Amino acid sequence: MSEDVTKKWLAEALGTGLLVATVIGSGIMAERLAGGNVAVALLANTLATAAVLVTLIAVLGPVSGAHFNPWVTLSALWQGDLSRSSASAYILAQFAGGVLGAVLANLMFDLPAITPSTHIRTGMGQWLGEFTATFGLLIVIRGIVRERASASPWVIAGWITAAYWFTSSTSFANVAVTFARAWSDTFAGIRLVDVPGFAGAQLLGTIGGVWVGKKLWP
Repeated sequence: MSEDVTKKWLAEALGTGLLVATVIGSGIMAERLAGGNVAVALLANTLATAAVLVTLIAVLGPVSGAHFNPWVTLSALWQGDLSRSSASAYILAQFAGGVLGAVLANLMFDLPAITPSTHIRTGMGQWLGEFTATFGLLIVIRGIVRERASASPWVIAGWITAAYWFTSSTSFANVAVTFARAWSDTFAGIRLVDVPGFAGAQLLGTIGGVWVGKKLWP
């Protein structure tokens, strides 16, 4: 493996891992400090996630493109911006980094390294929320990359911030992050049995987002 490929793989693993650690860790901290107020806990979770997204995209974007998301990587593959071998390496790195991020968050808060989640997240409403969050994310990414790439960190984080609150699922929009969150039985968790439903909705959102994005920015 060349040095350049190794750097990209490491950037994707590191970025996805730190993103997951932030989502889970801030969820644990927020739940402990909010005194049962779920709205306050979600707000704190949202702000931490948005902040880390801006930072990670700005810092690691020049190295790997800052995908941190298999759906983003697959969309790049479908559009001819990434080779099949590179896409496979990115996706493997994202899943591995995501699980390690979940383990890190659990250990930081003195929980077992792996704690399968019991948080129920299923049903048509939440699947539609995941479709919407992912669909919008893919359109936002294509549009901002084509029109004003330097603003990508802020615009992408802005979409995720909004989608945390206007979608019923609180906007996972990322199958690697969804899978990783199944291994933490905390505020941000999701039951492993519910992951396929979220992943299917995200896949449909990705396909739709890529198709509409191509129409808007050929």
